[in-house]
Amino acid sequence: MFSGFSQATIDFMWGLRLNNEKAWFEAHKEEFLRDFHAPMKALGREVFERITDDGPDRGLIHKLSRVYRDARRVRGGEPYRCNLWFSIECPSEEWTSTPVFWFELAPENWSYGLGYYQARPVTMAKLRARIARRPKPFEALIAPLERQDEFLLDGPEYARKKEAPSLKTAAWYNKKSFSLIHSQPNGGELFSRELADRLTGGFQFLMPFYDYFITLDSDPDPEEAPGAAVS
Repeated sequence: MFSGFSQATIDFMWGLRLNNEKAWFEAHKEEFLRDFHAPMKALGREVFERITDDGPDRGLIHKLSRVYRDARRVRGGEPYRCNLWFSIECPSEEWTSTPVFWFELAPENWSYGLGYYQARPVTMAKLRARIARRPKPFEALIAPLERQDEFLLDGPEYARKKEAPSLKTAAWYNKKSFSLIHSQPNGGELFSRELADRLTGGFQFLMPFYDYFITLDSDPDPEEAPGAAVS
């Protein structure tokens, strides 16, 4: 069971950032396993079990990031990540273009939410087409966001604005990719098991959004569906 991170977790991350090399990491590997990897794994497992035990089977899986960078991308740079994250997602060959729940811990801050690492253009075109066809259900979906202050809509936007069906949908209509994210400095809640409660509650709040977005790939391609509005 997750019982919280510790100051040792933060100290290790800063140490790795300042000494990102094999000799330092190997000398502090036990600290990594004890203070960083183990609590992150416990947190991810607990939150995953809590949000999947109740409700329909969505086929979700839990994944924990590796501290080692892809050797093909190091090329004389930093071989280790000084941040770790876990994700809860549906298995996919293109994980970057499917909606995922995540929690990430870095030396300065932590964040969690739901979104795409990099949504495909066709996925966003399908979202716009669906909003254009049925704006009211989407407005009902996003209405709870106006009554909370935990998650913010984030993501790059098109330089040339697209005309949305309504003012309420405009921010979504002009995203190239997006996430609903919460981020804050390290401290306090990070060091207690209350963090697991907060993540669980947050992911449960975001579940209707996941259910909406995960079905976008089954929509017809707007370029191939006569009459579909994508502008």
